[in-house]
Amino acid sequence: MERLIRDRHLGETVVLIANGPSLNKTDFDLVRGQITIGLNKIFLGFSKFIFYPTYYVAVNEKVLRQSARQIHDLKCVKFLSNRANDLFSENALTYILNTTHPPSRFSESLSQGIEEGWTVTYAALQIAYYMGFQRVILVGLDHRFEFEGMPNESNLLKGRDLNHFSPEYFANQEWDNPDLVNSEESFRIAREKFEADGRIIFDATVDGACEIFEKQSLADCFRISQCETSENYSSPLSL
Repeated sequence: MERLIRDRHLGETVVLIANGPSLNKTDFDLVRGQITIGLNKIFLGFSKFIFYPTYYVAVNEKVLRQSARQIHDLKCVKFLSNRANDLFSENALTYILNTTHPPSRFSESLSQGIEEGWTVTYAALQIAYYMGFQRVILVGLDHRFEFEGMPNESNLLKGRDLNHFSPEYFANQEWDNPDLVNSEESFRIAREKFEADGRIIFDATVDGACEIFEKQSLADCFRISQCETSENYSSPLSL
C-alpha cells in the first residue's frame, strides 16, 4: 500500500462526494472528469448524477453489510474498514483498513490504520491527505440531520430517508444516529493538518451547514485550483 498509494496524487485536486440531499442540487457537469472520492451509498446516485468515482470509501459497519453486493461490484479502488472482514478481503481494487484501533487521531499511514472520526468524510480526508492531494473540494456535506434519540445510537429508520440524497438510502433499515459535535471536532483536526502542510479543504456544498472549512462555490473552487496549478509551473518564455 505504501508504494502504490502514498503521494500518488501529489499536488492535485480531488472532489470528495458526501451523501447529503444537496447532491441533488450539485452541478455534476463540473464534477465529471475530475478525480473523485465517493462515500458510503453513493452508488445509489450513479445513474441520476451520471458519474462514477475514482475512489470509494466506507467505514460504517451497517453500510458495509447492507451494501456488500453493490460494494463488491464497484469497479474502482475501494478503501474499506476491517469491521466487515467476513465479507471483504483485499484484492487489486480493495484495501482493507484498520479503523478499530487506529494509530492516531489523524493518521498519516494507511497501512497502520485510520481514525473514523464519527463520520466517513473524516476517514476519506485522511486517505486524501495520504495520497498527496493539495486541494480537497467537499460536496454533499449538508451537516444537518433529522433523527430521534441520542448521537451514535442505532435506530431503525422507518419510511423514506430525508437525510440523504436518495430516499432509499437507509429507508426501513438500521442506521447510526449522527454525532455532529464529534464530527466537527474531527473536521477541525483535518483542517489544521491540511493547512499546516500548505494544503486546503474547500466546502462547496450547496447550502451546507458545516462552518469548519472555507466556503466556495464549486465553480470558484476549480478556478482557484487552476490558478494555483498554473502558478506552480514556469512558462517556457520565462526560462
